[in-house]
Amino acid sequence: MRIIFLGTPEFAVESLRVLVENQCNVVAVVTAPDKPAGRGQQLQQSPVKQYAVSAGIPVLQPEKLKNPEFLEELKNYQADLQVIVAFRMLPEVVWNMPRLGTFNLHASLLPQYRGAAPINWAIMNGETETGVTTFFLQHEIDTGPLIFQEKEPISYNDTVGEVYERLMNLGGTLVLKTVRAIESGEYPQIPQSETEEIKMAPKIFRETCEIQWNKPSEQVRNHIRGLSPYPAAWTTLLGKTCKIYRASVAEVNEIAEPGTYRTDHKTYLQFKTKEGWLAIDELQLEGKKRMGIEEFLRGMQGKL
Repeated sequence: MRIIFLGTPEFAVESLRVLVENQCNVVAVVTAPDKPAGRGQQLQQSPVKQYAVSAGIPVLQPEKLKNPEFLEELKNYQADLQVIVAFRMLPEVVWNMPRLGTFNLHASLLPQYRGAAPINWAIMNGETETGVTTFFLQHEIDTGPLIFQEKEPISYNDTVGEVYERLMNLGGTLVLKTVRAIESGEYPQIPQSETEEIKMAPKIFRETCEIQWNKPSEQVRNHIRGLSPYPAAWTTLLGKTCKIYRASVAEVNEIAEPGTYRTDHKTYLQFKTKEGWLAIDELQLEGKKRMGIEEFLRGMQGKL
């Protein structure tokens, strides 16, 4: 079975690696064009391209997915199946090309958390469970028939970085299982439920990441861990942007306005929330490195 793999970031590399190492016939990879990055603005290859090159797989990097030259090149590979992991939206002319269709790996238990940032939003909303789903593409984004799902618990202190790693590995296993099932011709196609209330997972912007101290402590704590380590929740401290990576609920009985902070300048920095206080455990003030609270306070003597 001839497979074309479409993906760009690190999350997709694990699925590609599992397919290659299990002798699946990946005949080409489609990924984002190289982009300038870093201080020198040198062209950087996507993680998927780096892996594909190391594995000797041909790489296609179209600027536009409807480009006639790209479509002709794609067609020439005569793929039976296309696999998508963390790639951009595909036009129908692309996803409808292989005889067995195109399936996507999505990092949530669909139909919940359709959209660009499912892992972040699941944690930000305080979910205790998420997972990965494979499904066939159709016109509306993340709505096609479900093939397989695997669940993954979210623990109380999990950050998005930790859940991302686990789902990346779980996803690789599920992609292989899905490819094998399609190859055998025996696989489910389950319509997504439209009766339950669907929570969405839209793209995250800088303003999404700002901490709202007038929310309950647990809600703020979930917001912080759902954005840690990237892109990171932030607030303003001493007139500068301060990224916060870890926080915990503090037992303090003191009345103050939300957003007010208190500190002993040695061991704690606590912010008032709607109905309590949150202790900051790890943070990064603009222009400084990321550090634990005690190291941060030692460097801030007389400034807070």
